[in-house]
Amino acid sequence: MAIPVDYAERVYAGVLGKIIGVYMGRPFEGWTYNRIRERFGEIHSYVHDQLDLPLIVTDDDISGTFTFVRALADHGSARDLSPAQIGDTWLNYIIERRSVLWWGGRGNSTEHTAYLNLLEGIRAPQSGAMSQNSQVVAEQIGAQIFIDSWAMVAPGDPDLAVELARRAGSVSHDGEALYGAMVIAAMESQAFEESDLNTLLDTAVRYIPQNSVIYRLIADIRNWHAGESDWRKTREKIETHYGYDRYGGNVHIVPNHGLIINALLYGNDDFQKSLMIVNTSGWDTDCNSGNVGCLLGIKNGLAGLASDPDLRSPVADRLYLSSADGGRAISDAVTETYHLVNIGRKLCGLDNHSPKHGARFHFSLPGAVQGFQVVSSPESAEMISIENVLLPHGERGLAVHYKALANGRSAYVATPTFIPPQAQELRYILDGRGYQLMASPTLYSGQEVETRVIAAADNNLPVQINLYVRYYGENDVPVMVRGTAATLQPGSSQQLVWKVPDTGGAPICEVGFEISSEVCSDGTLYVDWLTWNGAPRITFTRPQERGVMWLHAWVNALDNEERRTLADYYPEAFRLIQNRGRGMFIQGTREWTNYRVSAPLIPHLCKATGIAACVQGLRRYYALLLRRDHKIQLVKMLDSETVLAEAECLWEYGCQYDLALTVNGHHLIASLNNQTVFNINDRVQPLLSGAIALICEEGRVGCEQIAVQPVE
Repeated sequence: MAIPVDYAERVYAGVLGKIIGVYMGRPFEGWTYNRIRERFGEIHSYVHDQLDLPLIVTDDDISGTFTFVRALADHGSARDLSPAQIGDTWLNYIIERRSVLWWGGRGNSTEHTAYLNLLEGIRAPQSGAMSQNSQVVAEQIGAQIFIDSWAMVAPGDPDLAVELARRAGSVSHDGEALYGAMVIAAMESQAFEESDLNTLLDTAVRYIPQNSVIYRLIADIRNWHAGESDWRKTREKIETHYGYDRYGGNVHIVPNHGLIINALLYGNDDFQKSLMIVNTSGWDTDCNSGNVGCLLGIKNGLAGLASDPDLRSPVADRLYLSSADGGRAISDAVTETYHLVNIGRKLCGLDNHSPKHGARFHFSLPGAVQGFQVVSSPESAEMISIENVLLPHGERGLAVHYKALANGRSAYVATPTFIPPQAQELRYILDGRGYQLMASPTLYSGQEVETRVIAAADNNLPVQINLYVRYYGENDVPVMVRGTAATLQPGSSQQLVWKVPDTGGAPICEVGFEISSEVCSDGTLYVDWLTWNGAPRITFTRPQERGVMWLHAWVNALDNEERRTLADYYPEAFRLIQNRGRGMFIQGTREWTNYRVSAPLIPHLCKATGIAACVQGLRRYYALLLRRDHKIQLVKMLDSETVLAEAECLWEYGCQYDLALTVNGHHLIASLNNQTVFNINDRVQPLLSGAIALICEEGRVGCEQIAVQPVE
């Protein structure tokens, strides 16, 4: 497998195509063709606003696609990655009944059924086998909707893409569901090298049995297409011969796969037309539209995404990934592109490619804005716009164009670092109208924000720039904090560094730039890159003026479902309640390194309690635990648990115990009540970075605060 020269751009186009397709089809998912036609006519653009829904939503198609593929990175990017390892990845990132999946119950939701099997120790591929779950359950659509990422890490190598797709799909599906997923994976992988749709189809069907329903379905649709110019009539034939009435379950693979093939054949390589056909056709619209969008993105590149109406600009690269890795939840298409690109490079034996020395926001791909948008404000300039351009030194960056910028008036551009404060999105997320968004902020107090900015040489006057953040203050009213400022003369550049001040533990929801001028001026400011590094210096507790966002910043992986019991009814800042097994209450990001986490815990009734560091999901972390059998343990969870150190500890229920755990590279120091109990080095597969967590195992634990601080 050779990496294409334009690999990153083609993956980026595929990621954009995927999320655009999902956002386009999500508002009317499950509607029939007739209902869609009666309400909207043909679907030529986004219709979310007509149904009072936000555009950017949490969705299983997106979360699953970009979460399950992490099995490769988590297991060394090995080409022989097994279904069992992918199943372990499910258990690490999925929070039961809250993240990624449709939790429709055993025997009703295929993924929920497979997840319960995994929990019970039934390993993949048996967890998704037809013999385990029945044909009706095993042949639903899920294997296909999550498959795009496996193809994008295997560019031009359909053999590998199909094999990865089969293994990944088998965690939850079997039979025709796997065949449909394998066809999509083969087409998308080969699309990096081949532009002819019929050639892609010819290649793909060679990987599935000729006596399969999917094989016959594709052949029939291709024959119907050859003799019929109207996609609507072919759609009607699909419904007649392969419709929902012929297959059991909820969302069967066969009818929906047929709509994908139909849209591709009749779309004539036109991105907008193909999405119109597949969305207007009904059934599982967001899933089908996501697969169509991804394939055409890969095949035709970024230029192929241009359409009228514009489907790309409203998205602004934004996406949410709801999982136990909450610091990865607020993401963007460029970030996810480079995660996939670097997995693909690793599979080829190549080093990672990290533009601009690994900056979080680098804008290196054409059109990329990475979530940055103009922020509405009474002080905003009369006219401001942003775009991705080539900077004076030849690399890409973000251009901020402003007009009539005068004293006392400022312009703001920013990107979200947490659940955004827009009323519609907050209502949708917090009222549970869609898939839950389990998220932590990406930026915290004590971290250093760095950026490089350039004033255009043809600006008529100097421009002033301030870094700023907004955080959820009293009663969740956003509060702005301004940071490092600079005045840039025309043609000059400057690198700004700002340590984010203490927000009292309140979650930061956006970071951006305030642009102003002493006298009325027009001009352009270029943002080369923006990033932040280091562990935070922060103490988390319950604020006096509570609101709800401080609590939503925690990824709640406790099986007590009512968030209010953690804050509203009890005197402690955090009351952790876990009925079965081990529960975790997580905050932070995968990038945190070299820090100390500490917390005073009061166990009331529990099998074990403690704190965790370097948390990379539910089954990857270090933990310092007080156990009911009067032991104190330092453990490493890496899909299975290893006790690194253990000692006797005669603790009692109802008493407070101050626990602290320092992770500095592979060096771990654990203390109890300010006395060191363990001081070890973990040199075998050490966990070097990650979030923090409170742990409660089968019982109740109280905690007033938890603190994080960097160590040298």
